[in-house]
Amino acid sequence: MTPPDPIIRLEDVYTAYEGADRPTLTDVSLAIEKGEFVVIGGPNGAGKTTLLETINGMLPITHGAATVCGQDVRKNGVQVRCRVGYLLQSFAFDPLTPFTVEEVVLMGRFGTIGLFRKPKKGDYEAVQDALSLLGIEDLAARPIGKLSGGQQQKVLMAQNLARNPEVLLLDEPFSNLDMFAREEINRLLADLVGNGMTVLIVSHAFDDLPERPVRVVVMQEGTIVVNRECSPGEVEQVVRNAGREALHA
Repeated sequence: MTPPDPIIRLEDVYTAYEGADRPTLTDVSLAIEKGEFVVIGGPNGAGKTTLLETINGMLPITHGAATVCGQDVRKNGVQVRCRVGYLLQSFAFDPLTPFTVEEVVLMGRFGTIGLFRKPKKGDYEAVQDALSLLGIEDLAARPIGKLSGGQQQKVLMAQNLARNPEVLLLDEPFSNLDMFAREEINRLLADLVGNGMTVLIVSHAFDDLPERPVRVVVMQEGTIVVNRECSPGEVEQVVRNAGREALHA
């Protein structure tokens, strides 16, 4: 029996931001299987966020090939983004934002229902399920702009989960969360991965990772320098060792 293709495959990929005079990612190759938990580490400016944006079809690929969820990222970026959840780094709502938490989470369903169609019962059920997973059902009617940074972070996580994504990309998702909330989110991520979701997380916080094998991807100057599987307790050391080796190279 032929094994399934990786859910994410990058082959010799170069990407560049508009107007940039050189690539941001250089010769990046990466294969991620369905249901993997991936931690992406490295110093600021190493290309970690750019890697997530490339996987999500948000940046032009100037060379190489990329497929995500069976779709060619260069040709079908919109279809890719319908099947991928992406939590941006440190996004915050203006206090006067005129949407409730429920409305914000429902926006995660637009890729499924279309912008100009009315939500159906199943869409509202998906919203309630996502709120319940994050333990924020009591915030449903609250204005999103009136919440704390940590609460807003959970709402955006719920928005992404309401899409029922095959792949979940998280960029520094713990930045506004206290220790207890981080533990709670990591338990949720462990459950999601255990149920077959593929999770990629950019983070500088390596404590309280889910108790399951972790693939560590370390980036330096727009390229991947480490790509290996290890236990949760080894992740920080793997990332630090890669940094020390880069300094002495």
